[in-house]
Amino acid sequence: MAASEPPVVLPTLDRLGITSAPTDVDAEKVAKLWLDSFVKDVESNNIDGILSHIVNDGWWRDMLALTWEFRTFHGHDKIRKLLEDRLASAKLSAFKLTSAKYETPYPDLAWILGGFSFETEIGLGSGYFRLIPTADGQWTGFTFYTNLEDLKGYEEKIGPRRNFLPNHGKWLDERKREKEFVDGDPTVLVIGAGQSGLDVAARLKLLDVPTLVVDKNERIGDQWRFRYQALCLHDPVWYDHMPYIPFPASWPVYTPAHKLAGWLEYFAEALELNVWTSSTVTKAEQDANNEWNVTVQKADGTTRVFHVKHLISAIGLGGNNPNIPEFPGREEYKGEVTHSIYHNSAKDHVGKKVVIIGACTSAHDLAADYVNHGVDVTMYQRESTYVMTTREGGPRIFGKLWWEGAYPPDVADRVDASMPIWVNEQIGKRTTREIAEADKELLEGLGRVGFRTNLGHNGGGFFALTRRRGGGYYLDVGASQMIIDGKIKLKNDSVIKRYTPTGLEFEDGSTLDADVIMFATGFASPIVSLAKIFGEEIASRVKPVWNLNDEGELRTAWRDTGVPNFWFMMGNLAWCRFHSKHLALQIKAQEVGLFHGNASRYV
Repeated sequence: MAASEPPVVLPTLDRLGITSAPTDVDAEKVAKLWLDSFVKDVESNNIDGILSHIVNDGWWRDMLALTWEFRTFHGHDKIRKLLEDRLASAKLSAFKLTSAKYETPYPDLAWILGGFSFETEIGLGSGYFRLIPTADGQWTGFTFYTNLEDLKGYEEKIGPRRNFLPNHGKWLDERKREKEFVDGDPTVLVIGAGQSGLDVAARLKLLDVPTLVVDKNERIGDQWRFRYQALCLHDPVWYDHMPYIPFPASWPVYTPAHKLAGWLEYFAEALELNVWTSSTVTKAEQDANNEWNVTVQKADGTTRVFHVKHLISAIGLGGNNPNIPEFPGREEYKGEVTHSIYHNSAKDHVGKKVVIIGACTSAHDLAADYVNHGVDVTMYQRESTYVMTTREGGPRIFGKLWWEGAYPPDVADRVDASMPIWVNEQIGKRTTREIAEADKELLEGLGRVGFRTNLGHNGGGFFALTRRRGGGYYLDVGASQMIIDGKIKLKNDSVIKRYTPTGLEFEDGSTLDADVIMFATGFASPIVSLAKIFGEEIASRVKPVWNLNDEGELRTAWRDTGVPNFWFMMGNLAWCRFHSKHLALQIKAQEVGLFHGNASRYV
């Protein structure tokens, strides 16, 4: 069920009673004065004083620092309740302003973005606030963000905490012994060695939590290596860096899938991650202590049962379960029916007629590849698609944070997270309209040939769809023009009724012949795969994953799943980079007795 979306009003200058954006703003001075005054009230537990620094309909977003959850509190009443319940016990202290910048993202919006560090009783944190101008020439808080960065005494083993001891002749044997878990079982077992599994394994490794990653493929990266050859990331390199090891400065803006596959393999080797390939988790049983007995089968048929405290699913939002809609008459059809996950190259279908069911990213990539290989291809569009060009859309949605010359990715992630999602989506609607205007000629061309487009969920564009569906869009790199030019044929005027011996029949009586019917229809739930591993009873207790809850937070991923000590690690490269740290911190805190699952969460 979709979240009920609250009415969100942006702090536009006219609403604030201001005729024009302030000029000659000393952002650092204003931010420091505000933070110093705010901190006095925080450290004296003066909740009324704290609230006096925040506008009545202001926002406080927290990631683990106060709540051990991802929570967003809107308005004084909800922020007051948070502070009454958590401020004293959190013992916030040691606030320090780290940055201040005056921003005018639109002519009618202006704020000071201030960055800060702080401490809790058990952790080190970072955060950002936004100050908006008032009609009397002052500044007041609009958003406040607190994020747990590290646990005191258990910081990541990087930089000055790396291993300083020389290793003469022992490293190979030590690595082999560690990887095989000769001396004991891991604390954490991760299913899946894609970017999500490797990111969280890296985070846990550097927090000194023994972790094993199990993947069914022969090599790390095969889930990218054996997707269709035309696959290329459509979001830019600055958005896609992995933790600890950024892509080289020469890396292309848009990463080919096969290139990413090789990088994942290198990443795992460089960070000494313990990955078993050609291995499958066949069973996972939870004991009375909510720990796991996990059976892993290797390629040679041998098995080993690990007793682990935590089990992480890193098999993706769709769990590699292709979604193939059922239609009557399948047994009559004499051609090939497949799904994009099984497809390799358009070269496999030269001389044949292909129909692609679907009209989002994979469908466009595949159709363009077919055109480039001279294959007769028709795209069947079931519902409208959000389309933006990477040329116009990329700089507008990524450029202020994740772009050449912008923030380092770790900083960009936190600045982005510091804006509550409901507010972010209101700004996103403006950006979406801008992109559509810039793409007007292309979108009108698509409309002329009958291709149906939309502006995303409630006009929120790319990110609004990503947060809810993980799909439903196409970031255009050329296929849209092929549709306009008729090189990619289009059908979307009737619903599929059934298969025929030579193709498809539609409800309006029309037919479409095809030697190959390719479904580019996404994936089902990961629960399908997980139920096979730990049974229907446990699977039924897993909370719905993805989409937004009433506070605008993504549901379930990276934190409580409804099953103790079972976790989801998923998302695109950027979200995996950022939230892998959050998941790892929860596990580490639990292992050292600082966090007690739902007993510690503020929900």
